[in-house]
Amino acid sequence: MVSREVSLKGVTQRRPNSELLSVSPFLLPFPPHLSTGNAHTYNGLRVECFNSLNLISEIVSLPTIPIMQIKEIDRIESITPEAFRRDYYEPRKPLIITGLSKKWAASDKWTWDYFKSIVGDKTVGVYNNTRAGAKVLVNGADDYIKFGDYLDMVQQGPVQLRIFLFNIFQHAPQLVDDFTFPDELIKTFLKKYPMLFVGGQGSVAHMHYDLDLSHIMHTQFIGRKKVLLMDNSQSELIYRMPCTVESSASFVKWYEKLETEHFPALNYAQAYTTTLEHGDTMWMPAGYWHHMEYIDPGFAMSLRGLDDTIGGKVNAVYHLLGLRGMNNLLIKVAPEWWYNYKRKVAKQRAEKAMSRFV
Repeated sequence: MVSREVSLKGVTQRRPNSELLSVSPFLLPFPPHLSTGNAHTYNGLRVECFNSLNLISEIVSLPTIPIMQIKEIDRIESITPEAFRRDYYEPRKPLIITGLSKKWAASDKWTWDYFKSIVGDKTVGVYNNTRAGAKVLVNGADDYIKFGDYLDMVQQGPVQLRIFLFNIFQHAPQLVDDFTFPDELIKTFLKKYPMLFVGGQGSVAHMHYDLDLSHIMHTQFIGRKKVLLMDNSQSELIYRMPCTVESSASFVKWYEKLETEHFPALNYAQAYTTTLEHGDTMWMPAGYWHHMEYIDPGFAMSLRGLDDTIGGKVNAVYHLLGLRGMNNLLIKVAPEWWYNYKRKVAKQRAEKAMSRFV
C-alpha cells in the first residue's frame, strides 16, 4: 500500500493512504521558505526533527491537501446469490471470491505446457507497455507471434508483453468443460466469449474501462497481478479522454508514487485495490476503470456478462459503434491534432471536476 512517513521531533509514524486525509497537515509539500534549519529531506515524503515551535505552527496552519482514497477490495470464500446481488451487484461494488474456482478442473489442469500443447501454433497479437501513439487505432497490436513462442518467452524471464481478449476457446473448444459459469450470480453471461489474458512479468494493462461495458468475472490462474479499480463516476478526475475508454494519466507503479504533479485531480479520486493470486475471482462491475500490473508471469480468464438494464445495453452499443468509430476516424484523418486535443480536453475536464472540491 502507498504510504508516507512523517517524523516530528524524531518520532516517525507510517500512515497508509486510507488515513492520509486525517493527518494531512503533516503531509503537505514542504514550503520553500521553511526549508532551512533542522528540517531535513522533505520532498513530499518526509519531514525530520523540527525544534522550532514557530515552524511547527506555520506547517499546521497550512490548508489540507487531499490524497486519493484507496480501499482494499472485499474478500470472501463464497457468497449466496441473494447477498451478492444485494451487497455487490446492485451497488456496483467490486469483490474477490476466493473459493469460486476451487472445484474447476482448470484450476490445476491449465498450465503453460498444456496451453502450448493445444494452441501453441496459433498466431496472437501482443502488446507492449508503451502507450498508444497518435496513429495507433483502438486495440491495434504492437506485434504478432506464435502463442507457443510467446509462452516460452514469458517463462524465461521478465517480458513486458501481454495478450488480451484472446478467445482461446475458438481454437480449443474442449476447454469450456474445465470450468462452469457462475450463473447463480450473473444470468447474462456471453457464453461464446470467455477470454484469456496473459502477461509477462512487468507487463502493464494501462488504466481503461472495457468498451462493451460488460460485467466481468476475472479469475487468475498462474502468477500474481496488482490491480487498481475505479467506478466510472471517477472518469473526469482521472483524465478520461473524449471518445475513448482511456485515461491520459499514468498509473504505472502507482503504489510507489502517484503522478499527482502532472495530474493533480487524481488526489480527489477514490479507488479499490487488490493483488490477485492463483484461484482468485474478481467481480468487476460494468464500466469500471482498471489498471493491472503483472508481478509474475501469469494468465487469467474473463467471463463477460451483459448489463441487465436497458440503459446499460444502449450505452454499450454506443461505445462499440459510435464512440470507437469516431475515435478511429479521427486517428486516421488528423492523428497528431486528435492526439493532443484529447489530452487537452481531458485536462480541462479534470480541472473543472477538481474545482468542485476546492
